[in-house]
Amino acid sequence: MSSNKSFIAALIILLNHATARSQHTDSANLAKSDTIPFVLTAHNNMSIKAVLNHTDTVYLMFHTAASGITIVKDAAEKTSSVKWDQSEHVSSWGGENESRYSAVNSLQIGRFQWDSLSIWEDEHSGPGTDGKFGPDLFAHKVIELDFDNSQLIIHQYLPEQLAAYEKLPLIFENGFFFLEAKSLIGDKNYPNRFLIHSGFGGAILYDDQFVEESKIGEQITITKEQELKDSFGNIIKTKKGKLPELQIGKLSFKDVPVGFFEGSIGRQKMSVLGGGLLKRFNLMIDAEREFIYIKLNTLAALPFKDS
Repeated sequence: MSSNKSFIAALIILLNHATARSQHTDSANLAKSDTIPFVLTAHNNMSIKAVLNHTDTVYLMFHTAASGITIVKDAAEKTSSVKWDQSEHVSSWGGENESRYSAVNSLQIGRFQWDSLSIWEDEHSGPGTDGKFGPDLFAHKVIELDFDNSQLIIHQYLPEQLAAYEKLPLIFENGFFFLEAKSLIGDKNYPNRFLIHSGFGGAILYDDQFVEESKIGEQITITKEQELKDSFGNIIKTKKGKLPELQIGKLSFKDVPVGFFEGSIGRQKMSVLGGGLLKRFNLMIDAEREFIYIKLNTLAALPFKDS
């Protein structure tokens, strides 16, 4: 009898220990998140330290409208561990070009480690960065951009404390993130969807169809013209103006610098929301890429710079 009691007592202890371990593991998973610090550059880009092939330290721009990893030519010449042994004809948002790439590489960012990645060579990245990487590296995870604390935070699950955030539908197409916003001029309201594009340092760039249909160039003051270069050096001319108000959900931004093309109808197919505006609100994108959560941050009150 005593032996049976001892066996039962031991079994209970083992079961309790296993349950405690299981609860601890589940709790740890639910709370799991990884914080990656970034530097917000003078050009409104997020620069993040990374290591290639356990050897070369580089500073990559987190580009919300890009995928994979790219390195600019100047940085490519300084990386001893990357073997540029292949090339392919590729296209970007401004044109087409030939690009070299390296097929098998490792990448470390914070506590994240990826293996067997291809790295492409680009002409340009954000000023002061060696290249860029996209959000596809964090597939099926929650992506948080905290501009108050200069942190990219990757969560396993959506945080519970979201009362301060506004929940908006996210449009996720072909790996790109879009959200709806309204351009307000007097009593006129022009809704449109915008590509979330942290690689573009300006605030707003309109697509050609929107410009043609809204006649926005006739309704706002034109401040200047500027040339933009895409990743492969293709030149695009834009006009600059100032929009009285832009609304994203309940958030409102006044006197927003905007850019658009004239004389190249059909070339710019997407309206773009860039870093000059993006930095003014913190955001979270859910793991399913169905919703975006936004709230104003401490940078919201900064005056816009003409871009």
